[in-house]
Amino acid sequence: MRHQVRKKRFDRTTSHRTAMFRNMVTSLIQEERITTTLPKAKELRRFAEKMVTLAKNGSLHARRQAAAFVRSNEAVRKLFAELANRFKERKGGYTRILKLGNRHGDGAPMAIVEYLGYQAKPKKVKAKEEKSEEAAEKKEKAPKKEKAPKKEKKEKVAKAEKPSKKEGKKPKAAQTGKFNKPANAVRPRSSDK
Repeated sequence: MRHQVRKKRFDRTTSHRTAMFRNMVTSLIQEERITTTLPKAKELRRFAEKMVTLAKNGSLHARRQAAAFVRSNEAVRKLFAELANRFKERKGGYTRILKLGNRHGDGAPMAIVEYLGYQAKPKKVKAKEEKSEEAAEKKEKAPKKEKAPKKEKKEKVAKAEKPSKKEGKKPKAAQTGKFNKPANAVRPRSSDK
């Protein structure tokens, strides 16, 4: 019985489950927003908020504890430099879970996990005019390819010139004398020696 056991197993071994959450926490720290299933998001929240609490502590021991769990050194630096300062005045609840609906393939409930204060990076979108101008410039700069002359159709070979079936086939390994023996040679028995 699993009375008062709050964590979920996700039908994985312990090592697989811990590795999965370590990878997810690392991605969450680096990107500050990830998409996953709702049960994983709820479980991930425990680890993500613990990492921010360690970062707010700021001691060398806390940094080493975070480095033991998070996969990359860059993520640890970001955690202690940016996220710790962002949540300095906040007592807890550093993450937000947004429900997305069900996944098309298997109907699993999906969610977005993000740190509070997440700012989406604007994507660079070029105007249509700029794209068309650049495409026109590329076409002008590119040398025009000349078409290759058409090949003359090969005349059909007369039936008499075609090799017969026996001549066209490759000989078998035994017929070529693979071991320098004729194809019809008989191996001597051990009693004949």
